[in-house]
Parts: sequence; C-alpha cells; structure tokens
Amino acid sequence: MTLGINILKNKIMIAIHKIQGITFDQNFIYLQIDGKEVKAPLDTISKKLKKADDFQRGLYQISPSGYGIHWTLIDEDLSVDALLNISV
Repeated sequence: MTLGINILKNKIMIAIHKIQGITFDQNFIYLQIDGKEVKAPLDTISKKLKKADDFQRGLYQISPSGYGIHWTLIDEDLSVDALLNISV
C-alpha cells in the first residue's frame, strides 16, 4: 500500500492508493495502481462502463485518497479495493 498525503481545505487526508492511469478495451478495464497493472472484466464490475462509449469512459475523477473512481456522465462509482480484489 502506498501512503501519501493530500491537503484539502486545511485537512490532511491519507492517500490509500496512487492511480497512475485507466484504460479500457471492449471487455476489460486496465488500471495502473501503486505501480502495478490491474485488469478487471467489465461484465463483472460495471454494466454501465461496459455500455459506455470512449468519451464517457474517459471522463472520470479519482478521489483524493485514491480510494474510488467516479464517472459523472454515467453516474458510476468504483472502489479501488474492490477492483484489486477481483482483478484477473
């Protein structure tokens, strides 16, 4: 686990994960997390991401702690810990 510190409005938040990148193909999401590549099947983790187009998939926000990822256009949230547990 990589620990870092993010400062938000004078509050300290411990960064649980460092997400360096997110990419997709038709069936999988690929993430660079804490220096490792993680691959997870879209059928298992998110029907919304499976159906989304490249533009919708490309607009995401990573939480300051690195705990989650949010896709505003399709109203989807994923936990990084969950992705790590189901990766193939």
